[in-house]
Amino acid sequence: MRERLPQYLKRPLIDTEKTRTVRKILKTKCLNTVCENARCPNKNECYSKNTATFLIMGNNCTRNCRYCNISCAKPEQLDLKEPKHIAEAVKALNLKYAVITSVTRDDLPDGGANHFVNCIREIRKLSPETKIEILTPDFKGDKKALNHIIEAHPEVFNHNIETVKDLFKTARPQGDYARSLDVLSYVKNNSDILTKSGLMVGLGETFKQIENTLKDLYDIGCDILTIGQYIQPSKLHLAVDKYYSVEEFSILQKLAENVGFKHYQIGPLVRSSYKADELF
Repeated sequence: MRERLPQYLKRPLIDTEKTRTVRKILKTKCLNTVCENARCPNKNECYSKNTATFLIMGNNCTRNCRYCNISCAKPEQLDLKEPKHIAEAVKALNLKYAVITSVTRDDLPDGGANHFVNCIREIRKLSPETKIEILTPDFKGDKKALNHIIEAHPEVFNHNIETVKDLFKTARPQGDYARSLDVLSYVKNNSDILTKSGLMVGLGETFKQIENTLKDLYDIGCDILTIGQYIQPSKLHLAVDKYYSVEEFSILQKLAENVGFKHYQIGPLVRSSYKADELF
């Protein structure tokens, strides 16, 4: 049976003029958000602050990560107008900081890197002052794809490690722990772009395993860290092994500081893009 969600992980429904405006803009531009597709618990709070995290390249993913609510199915054709629509939504929302993520598109020769680049370029045409963070898949470690993104120079390059090394293959059977580290390391060593990564807790990891993963991220020069509680999207996904208490998240904050991280967001409802502008 699924364990009951602790009270501190529940969020109230928010329906205001601002949240309705955000939904209307997204619908008008035919845009997806990870807020909706991944059932983010912070969706209403972010919408009420006039922001959202854009999900590009369709609703279907080519990988079947066992914690993720996004469907693994035959991917859709790329919408070549999507980058322009993203830029128009960023301008309409008056975003000073935009976060763009995507499904994994292993079916595309470059993994969708060029589509990310087009989104960055279109945003800068209409909103040149807007800072841009991209949260990407691993592009199978393709250096040519990464070079293309480095040239576009987003302010922040985010690639989530998601879980500790010992649980990586269980949670991300088509991913590779070392490859994810290599992607972050390559961007760090070949640009001045800030790098960011995050992980979930509650899948059965130990504090020592978390510490080892944080050390791995710190050793490759990762600048920004996020840690949040895993919440099971459905009975078909990995079960929650443990709900960390608020006190235990304080321990994780100390752990991150001891490893050397100066810039982090750690808490029960923290997600990759939660308050990303403030963390930046």
